[in-house]
Amino acid sequence: MYLAVIVIGVASCSQFERLRRSSDFNLKYRKAFEYYDAGDFVRAGVLFDDIAHVFRGTIWADTVAFYQAMSHFRQKNYDLAALYFGRLFRENRHSPFAEESEFLVGYCYYMQSPRPQLDQGFTFSAIESFQMFLLRNPGSDFTEDVEVYLSEMRDKLVDKSYLTARLYYDLGQFRASIIALNNSLEDYPETKYREELMYLLLRSSFLLAENSIPARRLERFQATVDEYYSFIGEFPTSQYARDAQRMYERADRFLQTRGEED
Repeated sequence: MYLAVIVIGVASCSQFERLRRSSDFNLKYRKAFEYYDAGDFVRAGVLFDDIAHVFRGTIWADTVAFYQAMSHFRQKNYDLAALYFGRLFRENRHSPFAEESEFLVGYCYYMQSPRPQLDQGFTFSAIESFQMFLLRNPGSDFTEDVEVYLSEMRDKLVDKSYLTARLYYDLGQFRASIIALNNSLEDYPETKYREELMYLLLRSSFLLAENSIPARRLERFQATVDEYYSFIGEFPTSQYARDAQRMYERADRFLQTRGEED
């Protein structure tokens, strides 16, 4: 039985290689679709790659290009699929495949977007592609999906910004954390982490002042007081209010005595 399977497999591979070497591009076209419809996206992709240049400039060019891209998409070769989808909608604006291809460019980037802790290059590419899609295709059937993906990608950038700022704080790099926390709040003022970020900004300012040389403590404790008023003014009933009050009192006492206690 195993021998029979091996023989059939070898014969199948041999037939496919003969097909690839064939100059009958119409046969390759038909077989590519047969493989695609059967779910054999690897062989379909190989054949579509072989014939794409032959059919360029013909009435079948966009069909071949679309299924070439889809074959790679189905194999999760998202980089290559995005390249082919992008080429299709740029070169065939009036093709019935153009709108879906443009949507799938963004979706390919979306599928490669990693967890928030990692580099978010693909996330930015997905957002840019989806935003351009909405501008060029108002009222598209894909609009609802695009808006869901955009919301998810933006949330991921918010998470990335928060985690980066939080990392500097956790490492005790308080000057860096103050910069990162301020950047996060400026870039995403409506962030779900706003209360925690503002508290960490206050605490970073306080700890930086506490660990500073005497010559820098006055200005840094003043910054702590400023951060306290910003925080408590926005979140007067915060879970962090008691600790915030403790830091404020320490900073205010230092300012009132001009550091005489030190």
